[in-house]
Amino acid sequence: MNENKISMEIINSNAAGIDIGSRSHWVAVGQKEEDIKEFGVFNEDLKNLSNWLKEKDIQTVAMESTGTYWQALYAILLADGFQVILCNGKFTKNIKGRKTDVQDCQWIQKLHSIGLLTGSFLPDEITEKLRTYCRHRANLLDSAASTSKKMQKYLRLLNLRLDVVVNDICGLTGLLIIHAICNGEKIL
Repeated sequence: MNENKISMEIINSNAAGIDIGSRSHWVAVGQKEEDIKEFGVFNEDLKNLSNWLKEKDIQTVAMESTGTYWQALYAILLADGFQVILCNGKFTKNIKGRKTDVQDCQWIQKLHSIGLLTGSFLPDEITEKLRTYCRHRANLLDSAASTSKKMQKYLRLLNLRLDVVVNDICGLTGLLIIHAICNGEKIL
């Protein structure tokens, strides 16, 4: 049986693919066994990874946006002058079957070298800061609401029905009453 391979034009000849992991990152700069290397996740490891890519004359790197594991490596690669494409994992998934980190980094490298990967949207620094502040504010508001509900629950369990007497137990009057109770004032 004669097997025909479809060959696609190489768009990014100096491309690498990285399979991001929580404990290590697998990097492919080509499709041969000697073109693949595993690196750790600590700063020194990430710098070694970047230096290895420079030694291999890599100019552009594609990697999956896996959780938050990509962020430190992304920052280092950008600072070292690489063009970095952060890809959504659904666009880099390999064919079903046996899947390994080595196969994944090779697949990402191959897709990137023939120009089939596009980067995910990454906001600029100011937008990212604003988004972080907004998320933090929302988390604080959720936490405050949850704490208020817990306070009401425990007051009810103590048969202190403050919620019947005041509209908001976390308002000025409600908090003054709770503070007085905590300081030992007796309720008639």
